[in-house]
Amino acid sequence: MLYIFCKVFLAWILWIVFRPRVFGRENLFASGSAIICCNHRKMVDPILLGLICPRPIHFMAKKQLFSNKLLAVILKLFLVFPVNRKSTDMHSLKKALGVLEKGKIFGIFPEGKRAITNDMDMLEKGAAFLALKSGAPIIPVYIHPDSFVSSRPIVIVGSPIKTTTIIPNVKKSTLAEVITNEITNSIDALRIELDAKLYNN
Repeated sequence: MLYIFCKVFLAWILWIVFRPRVFGRENLFASGSAIICCNHRKMVDPILLGLICPRPIHFMAKKQLFSNKLLAVILKLFLVFPVNRKSTDMHSLKKALGVLEKGKIFGIFPEGKRAITNDMDMLEKGAAFLALKSGAPIIPVYIHPDSFVSSRPIVIVGSPIKTTTIIPNVKKSTLAEVITNEITNSIDALRIELDAKLYNN
């Protein structure tokens, strides 16, 4: 309830302040569980995703952020839970699966950290693992790297990737890698599509 109150109270203010341009937002209105996979350049990226998505998004964040008690309270208020980035954190993965099993949305930045260039880093396989275990579709999202710098935030949301259509055609041993590549290709295709919308008009 408190999350909903804060989102409703803050959303209209943030929308006026940021004035985000969003292409393909209709892809965020689907019901049921979903995994949002997005490129990551700035600390405010999770806030932007939470602003444009009509449903609450659960996120992971590095556990070091939770050492500050006040920040920990704020993060938990906005449905963020800690993860140990230095090892495979099965507890956090199980918590993410629990979110998806309840038909909710889990957001993940599959690069694992903020990229320092405009090019995406190699994606980790966590998102693919969650998709395979939960059966949830993956919604690719691309945030323009100039967002919050020289212009208003610009985001493009792609059509869901349904792992159920991939699984029958791929060997089990390579499924995670194939799905991770599919996520990479989808986000990169969104980058190209967004550039075409912005610079070819």
